[in-house]
Amino acid sequence: MARPARSNARVITWCMAGVIGMFAFGFALVPLYDVFCELTGINGKTGGRYEATVGADADVTRTVQVQFLAQNGPGMPWTFRPVTRSIEVHPGEPVTVNFFAQNPTAVAMVGQAVPSLSPSEGTLYFHKTECFCFNQQPLAAGESTEMPLVFIVDRDLPAHITKLTLSYTLYDQSKQAKVSGTVRAITTTNENG
Repeated sequence: MARPARSNARVITWCMAGVIGMFAFGFALVPLYDVFCELTGINGKTGGRYEATVGADADVTRTVQVQFLAQNGPGMPWTFRPVTRSIEVHPGEPVTVNFFAQNPTAVAMVGQAVPSLSPSEGTLYFHKTECFCFNQQPLAAGESTEMPLVFIVDRDLPAHITKLTLSYTLYDQSKQAKVSGTVRAITTTNENG
């Protein structure tokens, strides 16, 4: 009779090890995916802040169309849109565009924009020097703002890429911000100011 009990214990041990392994793999998957996307340019993930080279000249013999899209993530009630929907740029020239955001609710909220670029091959050549997506955006109840994006399309962009589409999805980060005190700070500032 001792043999089946030992066998059951072994099966339970292997099952628990499998559950723990799957749990650990789930946590590791997101950073691994981010590294994979950064290396390959898949999924249109754009890089972080780019330090522009001072004195770099624009290639005025060539233009690239850049389109801007904006959408809200699930449950995000803000109005969010690009001020300019499309522009023609010369590779190498710094360009500034704005996005509009408004919090129509009766409570302070915090938003975070996540960028994506297509075609994904263009992610290696699209450089943001300043972007509202680098930080969370707190807005008091009823408040609106224009948020700048400064970017450079690299002179080394392959010639067959003539159009880039930069899309932002805005997510509600208010619950996470309450933990850090950001929502409380903008509510207090709005009441005092």
